[in-house]
Amino acid sequence: MGCRGIHVGGHTACLAHLDETDRTAYFTTLSPATDINHRGTRFTPELLSQLLDALSDSTTGKPHIGDAHFGEASFSGVTRFGGASFSGDARFSGASFSGDALFIGASFSGDALFIGASFSGSAQFDLASFSDSALFGGASFSDSTLFVGASFSGDAQFVGASFSGDALFIGASFSGNAWFAEASFSGSAQFVGASFSGDAQFAKVSFSGDAQFIEASFSVSAQFTEARFEVASHLGPLVCGERVVLDGAVFQQPVTVEIAAPQVSCARTRWASTATLQLRYAELDLRDAVFEYPVLIAARPTPFLLPSNPTDVLPETGLSGLEPGVRLDTVGGVDAAHLALHDIDLSGCRFAGAVHLDQLRVDGWCTFAITPTTWSHRRPWRWSRRNTLTEEHHWRVRTARHPDRATARGWSSPPPDTPALKPAAVAALYRQLRKSLEDGKNEPDAADFYYGECEMRRHDTTRPRGERALLGAYWALSGYGLRATRALAWLGVSMAITVAVMMLWGLPADDPKPTLTGRQAAVGHKVVLTTDTPDPVNPTGSLLERASAERLEKSLRVVINSVVFRSSGQDLTTAGTYTEMTSRLAEPVLLGLAVLAIRSRVKR
Repeated sequence: MGCRGIHVGGHTACLAHLDETDRTAYFTTLSPATDINHRGTRFTPELLSQLLDALSDSTTGKPHIGDAHFGEASFSGVTRFGGASFSGDARFSGASFSGDALFIGASFSGDALFIGASFSGSAQFDLASFSDSALFGGASFSDSTLFVGASFSGDAQFVGASFSGDALFIGASFSGNAWFAEASFSGSAQFVGASFSGDAQFAKVSFSGDAQFIEASFSVSAQFTEARFEVASHLGPLVCGERVVLDGAVFQQPVTVEIAAPQVSCARTRWASTATLQLRYAELDLRDAVFEYPVLIAARPTPFLLPSNPTDVLPETGLSGLEPGVRLDTVGGVDAAHLALHDIDLSGCRFAGAVHLDQLRVDGWCTFAITPTTWSHRRPWRWSRRNTLTEEHHWRVRTARHPDRATARGWSSPPPDTPALKPAAVAALYRQLRKSLEDGKNEPDAADFYYGECEMRRHDTTRPRGERALLGAYWALSGYGLRATRALAWLGVSMAITVAVMMLWGLPADDPKPTLTGRQAAVGHKVVLTTDTPDPVNPTGSLLERASAERLEKSLRVVINSVVFRSSGQDLTTAGTYTEMTSRLAEPVLLGLAVLAIRSRVKR
């Protein structure tokens, strides 16, 4: 675009080409708040100074411009718009600044358009105020860029902008949406203490230098989708009112991420080095994330400290009243070999689709979903409390005859987008996570996952019926060797039945007494004597008559010896003998199952 012509003295010419007389005559026509149009004009520092002097307000001594059209203009040397006020639109699209561009304290009441502008020197917009849209899309900043303390009341758009030097947005406030999508920061990008009231979009941004968002606050969302952090060692601490999105982002160097936000999404995020995520209030999504080195995700129990003042904490005004814990939503598609979790709520986490779950580190106070403890409406018992996976909850709701009743009792309903898993798949998840817990010396929770694995195997219709029947008996007698009360209850019932059988049919009417028999011989001959015990005689009389205290005491002695796998030496009837044999086989097994269950709960 060529230079915009100016009508002076009956002819038209470019401002830069006017002679001194015509230029002076033109400047006399200008007054504060005048609209100007100098598209394509080449400005020297002297020419720009004369123009701005002609537009200066006598009260403030600062330039006051109405609509300003500087599109495709070129500014050589130092360009000074410090303190200038633009009451209309300020159009600098395609403009080039070969030296420093100083807009310190400038105010833009209308749109500020710097689309495609190029700044070869330092671009300084410190304390500048933008009342409407500020459009810097595609602009190139070859040196340092300063928006320290700048305020953006409308949308701020830096889409595709390139920052070759340091970009300082320290303390800047963005009241509208802030768009930095596809921008590139070759130097340090500092948004320390910046505040974003609208959406903050950093999608596909490349941070080749350090990226500092220390003490930054986001009222709505912070979008870092597919952003690249080449050397950043810290991200945060920052506070977000709704959602922080790191989907597809890449972290090349060891990094510590500190975020307080209700939702944090790290789907497809790639961690190319070690990392530590310290989170608060967050529901975390790790779907398809890639961990090439160890990554620790931990819940931060206390507010983050201010790096600028370690004695004070980062304000969390917008998050007050929320639970500060961290809830993991899914690890589907993740290789968990390098993942460690600390103090994370896993009650709603979906593990299906992850691999190497047996190498997942679960430390601290990580919690899982639990079984409902309400009574069943069809059976005279209730579920024992145990840790479970949310996949089992979903399976039980899907297979329930009345899913709404299952949900009402406390089983979690599956989200619409979750695939239905077969019992064999859920059993595999339990098996891998049980191994992980056992490696971490968490035997009690590992025992719960063994219970869950056996439950899924028992309900797996693809397994042989004999195996399922054996598992069913194992479950009924002792809860897979993990329910001591159940095994002890069966032991008590078995002993009571054995005592009753012994007392009523097992003990003879009287204890048989040995008899001595022999043949009389002549004097001097050897005498042969034979000792014999008669067969026990079955008791007679009514059952009530047999239930005497003496017979009860003998029956108890027989049963107690059977429990410890010993013989009582008591004479028994045929029915009593077989009953004792059965008791000596079954009751020690039940006692052993009870001891095993107690051991699994107290073992560390």
